[in-house]
Amino acid sequence: MLRSSVVRSAATPDRDTLGSLLRHYDSAGAPLSCEPVAEGLLNHGYFLATTRGRYFLKHHLDGDRAALTRQHRATRRLAGLGLPVVPPVTGADGRTFTVLDGRCYALHPWIEGRHLSGAVLTVGQSRRLGALLGLVHTTLEQVMADEPAPPRPPGTDAAADPERTFETIDELLALARGARPRTSFDELAEHRLLERRTLLERQAHRRPAPGAEPPAGWVHGDFHPLNVLYRGTEPAAIVDWDRLGVQPRAEEAVRAAAIFFVRPCGTLDLAKVAAYAGAYRRVCGAGADELAAAVHRVWWERLNDFWMLTWRYRLGDRRTDPQFPAAAALAVWWTRAYPAVRRAFTG
Repeated sequence: MLRSSVVRSAATPDRDTLGSLLRHYDSAGAPLSCEPVAEGLLNHGYFLATTRGRYFLKHHLDGDRAALTRQHRATRRLAGLGLPVVPPVTGADGRTFTVLDGRCYALHPWIEGRHLSGAVLTVGQSRRLGALLGLVHTTLEQVMADEPAPPRPPGTDAAADPERTFETIDELLALARGARPRTSFDELAEHRLLERRTLLERQAHRRPAPGAEPPAGWVHGDFHPLNVLYRGTEPAAIVDWDRLGVQPRAEEAVRAAAIFFVRPCGTLDLAKVAAYAGAYRRVCGAGADELAAAVHRVWWERLNDFWMLTWRYRLGDRRTDPQFPAAAALAVWWTRAYPAVRRAFTG
């Protein structure tokens, strides 16, 4: 379902594995080809062509069967209510995933589409995107009413501690300065880390205070351009529900907007944000105070977050490098334009 560039991977299932897997389905056919289309830390995905059709094969690396059952049940219910969701194919045994040699797979119909960033969305499309996310949240509340919420790790709702962030900055600074050969990325990383440390020293008093938890509900958990497929001008499918869970709903709306509508220079298209957020509020009934609190918490989260540099310097994973310049600039710009960003979200 993800239409990213094809990459080779040693983890691609071989023909025998594919044949065994497809035999769990009544009409999936025999395998013809299998090409990786998405590879991440959570799961691997493949475009699978068979004698009967085309599929998206997902290898769930963590194999959490309870979470997978919950996720698949939710997507079936959402699709049944008309949302653009692609549930997995049900096997001959009635299950929606198959375990082979300890590996957990799910088979989905292949959906043609493309990913659209906020830069190419019109104001009207931005409005419809916000309404869609609002509908996802309200419909999840309906279809998950009988599902117990999974436990959340301790401290999930606590705002980031700047003292710990300063320690992370120092560690990443040492790694960036010690990188060989030294590149323009390393120089930019050093600049942004020093800049962020100064900014945090000035803004530390604005850390969200502990207290009442924000309104929470079932959310997609990872709503961004690579997880929304468009056919023409309208969304055809919301994919990758692996992080389905209970979280503050308005914060998902703010995080998504900060990804969809960030410009390469690190600013937000506030006209599109306002259209998106207004539609979201109308559909899900979120008030201005709830959105304002979410804006503040996500802003603080962004000030203290260095996950892209962590991937590069601690994990040796450079896939997020192209996103770093805009994301790092956004935290600085957001601080300067805080009142305008808040108005865009709250109306």
